[in-house]
Amino acid sequence: MKGYYQGFLIRDWQECDRNNAANILHSVLTEYGLPWLPTGADKDVIKVEEFYLATGGEFWVVEKQGKVVGTAAYYPVKRGEKAVEIRKMYLLPEARGQGLGKYLLTELEKTIENKGFREIWIETASVLKEAVKLYESSGYQAASGVETPRCDRIYVKYLPLE
Repeated sequence: MKGYYQGFLIRDWQECDRNNAANILHSVLTEYGLPWLPTGADKDVIKVEEFYLATGGEFWVVEKQGKVVGTAAYYPVKRGEKAVEIRKMYLLPEARGQGLGKYLLTELEKTIENKGFREIWIETASVLKEAVKLYESSGYQAASGVETPRCDRIYVKYLPLE
C-alpha cells in the first residue's frame, strides 16, 4: 500500500485491477476527444506485468470507497541518463479538483528519486489542460522528441544529485 490522501487509497496495481484501469483510461481519453489505443500507446495498461513490473517500474491505482478512480505509473526509459517516464496518470472527474493529481505526482517523484533515477519524462496532449498546468507548475521543462502519436507535448525534470 502507498498510502491515503483525503479519503483516497493509493496502492499497487493488482491483477484484478486490469479492467478497471483500462476503463479509466478509455473514459478519460474519450472525455477529452483523444483515441483509446489498446494495441498501441495504451497496451501497457493491459500488460502491466510486462511494461511496469518486469522493468523496474510501478503501476498504482487510486480507490475511493472501493471504486478505482485513478491510475499513475512510471517505468524506466532509454531516453536520457537514469531516466523514467511517468505514464497513465489519469483521474475520473469525481477524483479531480482536490489536489490528488499534485499529490500523486509528488509521491511518484519521491519514489523515483529514492530508486536512484535522475530524469523524469512525461508526454501529454495540449488538450489535457489540467495536466499541462500541473507539470509546468511542478518544475517540468518543455523538451522535444514526442513518441506517442496522440501527444504533442513532452516535459522533463532533472532530479537533484545526492
